[in-house]
Amino acid sequence: MATNIKCPNCNHEFPLEAAVSEEYKKELREQLVTYKKQKEQELARREQEWQQQMLQKDADLNKRLQQEKEQLQVELDQAIRKRISADFENKLQLLEQNNRENEERLKEARRKEAEFLRQQQDLKNKEAELELEVQKQLQLEREKLSEEIRKIEEQKVAVKETELMLRMKELEKQLEDQKRLADEMKRRAEQGSTQLQGEIQELVLEDMLRSTFPFDQVTEVGKGVRGADCIQTVRNAQGLECGRIIFESKRTKEFGGDWIEKLKADMRSQGADVAVLVTQVMPRDLDRFGEKNGVWICSFAEVKAVVHMLRDGIIKIAGALRSQENKGDKMHLLYNYLTSSEFAEQWKAIREGFMSMRLSIQKERDAMEKLWKAREKQLEKVLLNAAHIRGSIEGIAGMDAVDLNLLDDAPADPAIE
Repeated sequence: MATNIKCPNCNHEFPLEAAVSEEYKKELREQLVTYKKQKEQELARREQEWQQQMLQKDADLNKRLQQEKEQLQVELDQAIRKRISADFENKLQLLEQNNRENEERLKEARRKEAEFLRQQQDLKNKEAELELEVQKQLQLEREKLSEEIRKIEEQKVAVKETELMLRMKELEKQLEDQKRLADEMKRRAEQGSTQLQGEIQELVLEDMLRSTFPFDQVTEVGKGVRGADCIQTVRNAQGLECGRIIFESKRTKEFGGDWIEKLKADMRSQGADVAVLVTQVMPRDLDRFGEKNGVWICSFAEVKAVVHMLRDGIIKIAGALRSQENKGDKMHLLYNYLTSSEFAEQWKAIREGFMSMRLSIQKERDAMEKLWKAREKQLEKVLLNAAHIRGSIEGIAGMDAVDLNLLDDAPADPAIE
């Protein structure tokens, strides 16, 4: 049975259930609006703070959080809309239904509110977990970056230490080299260099051979190459190669016992015809130049005469060998060539060229003689006029000396001459 209540102001009676439902409906609407505004403000504030933090840390995490926030906002809006619409429907139905349905609606609203609070708490937990994960990632990145920086610094220090050590070793090596060079220069200055003396004699020998025999080819054998000091390729007056002379220069205080055999081996390896050993000290059984075991031995003062002698023999032997090579065939070929039309035409061309040159020279001589005669006449005319001018000046100046001679050895009066 419904219980009626009376309004103290207007004395209007209405059921108690209607009054309670209307007040509860109004109160619930206000609470929902207030709660929605608070939640929207709270969500906006949290969103702004969260965006500022996430923009500084990581763009991907911000995107993920924004997506989750938007999804939760959509779900929240949908839940609020559904709740409001359901509340409105329930409240309209509460006007028509009994208190039992009203209590069930209230329980549903409380359950939804509890669900919303649970979702809000889950969102807070996710935010806290995400913040913690970001902090962990940042801490790991900081530690990794610190470790890399430490390694780079250690490498830089190691490189600097290595460079410093190498520089110190380099300076020590330079100092040792300078000391060694100073000792070597001092030793050479005090004792002299046998190798340098020998090289000087080699250079002088090569220059002497080149200047004495300009048509021959004198080739130096490089240092460190087996084959004596130099090789002279002998050529005759026609420029034909006749033979080769190999030279070994020694400037020591004692005669080496293996010099002769070594020079003979070099002569065979280089294909030379004669070997000459130029030495400052002669062997015991030779007091002047001579031949020993197939090698000519002489002093530097005797080398020019020895080379003249050997060179003359090589040229004569080469000429004799060439004259005997295919002698009959050469004579037959020479006779055929001298009696051929080719030789006659070539000799005719040479004779015509000779006659042309002779005629040209004669023409040039006649022209030059004619020119010389004309110039002699001009010169005589100049000298005669100069003599007249000189006589006139002397007649005016008297005994005063006036030098008007055109030639230093000219006579006093060219006209009279």
